[in-house]
Amino acid sequence: YFNDPFINKGTAFTEAEREELGLNGLLPAKVQALQEQVDQTYAQFQSKVSNLEKRLFLMEIFNTNHVLFYKLFSQHVVEFMPIVYDPTIADTIENYSELFVEPQGAAFLDINHPENIQSTLKNAANGRDIKLLVVSDAEGILGIGDWGVQGVDIAVGKLMVYTVAAGIDPSTVLAVVIDAGTNNEKLLKDPMYLGNKFNRVRGDKYYDFIDKFVNHAESLFPNLYLHWEDFGRSNASNILNSYKDKIATFNDDIQGTGIVVLAGVLGALKISGQKLTDQTYMSFGAGTAGMGIVKQLHEEMVEQGLPTKRLKS
Repeated sequence: YFNDPFINKGTAFTEAEREELGLNGLLPAKVQALQEQVDQTYAQFQSKVSNLEKRLFLMEIFNTNHVLFYKLFSQHVVEFMPIVYDPTIADTIENYSELFVEPQGAAFLDINHPENIQSTLKNAANGRDIKLLVVSDAEGILGIGDWGVQGVDIAVGKLMVYTVAAGIDPSTVLAVVIDAGTNNEKLLKDPMYLGNKFNRVRGDKYYDFIDKFVNHAESLFPNLYLHWEDFGRSNASNILNSYKDKIATFNDDIQGTGIVVLAGVLGALKISGQKLTDQTYMSFGAGTAGMGIVKQLHEEMVEQGLPTKRLKS
C-alpha cells in the first residue's frame, strides 16, 4: 500500500484501515487528516533553499502519495507552477540521469524495439483506463533543445498541470517518452546518461515506429486523447498532419501556443477596438511554435472573412 502512490495515504490511514490492511506498527501512532499532511508538507517545502531542491522534494511526494501531492499543489498553484513545470523543470531535465530515482509511472519506448510497444504501454498503465496520453521524443524541449530520454520529465510535468489546472483524474493519464536517440553530444559522451547513445533515428524507421505506437495506444485505450509534446521541428507538423483527421490528438507546441497567442491578440484588439483583419503580423523565426502561431492567426483571419489573396500578400 505504501508503494502505490494512487492508494497510499501515509499517516492518514485510519486505525480501522491499518488493522484491515496489516499496517499496524508500520506508521507513527497519530492519524493525520489530509489537511494536516498538507500543512506539514508545505512547511517542509518552504525549508528548501533552491527551486531545484523544492522540485525534487515535491517529486518525492508525487512518487509516494498522489492525493497529498495534488491537494498541496492545488492550494499553492501560483507558487508551485514555476517549480513543478517551466522554468525549474529544465534543471531536472538537464540533470535527469544524475538525479534519477523513480520512473514516475512513465512508459519508456525504445526505437529499436517496436515489438515492445504494446507490452510497455500495458505495463505502464497497470490496468488503468488511460484517457489522456502525453508523449514526447524530447528533441525540442522548451528552450533547451534535444535532451533525449531525459525529456520524459516534460511529459510527466505536463500531466501534473493537466490535473491541477483542469481537474483531470491522474489515474487516467500516462506519460510516454520515445527514445529515438539524441544529437546532444554532451549526453552521448556522458557515462551516466540513461538513454540510447546514438544519433537520432530519422526517416521511415522513425515514422513506422510512430505509426505502431499510435495504433497500439488507440487499441489499448479506445477513449484516448493523444497529446504530442516537444517534438523537433522536422517531425512535429508531419506527425500532427498524419493523425489529426483520424484520432483525437493535439500538438501543444503548434496548436497550444497558437491558441494562446491568438487569444492574447483578440483580447488586445477588443481593448483597441480594431479588427484582426486590419493588422499585419510577423513571426520571428519559423519553428514549430512560430508556424503554429502563424497558422492559427491565418485560420482566424479567414474565418473573419479576409480574402486569401490579401493574406498572402
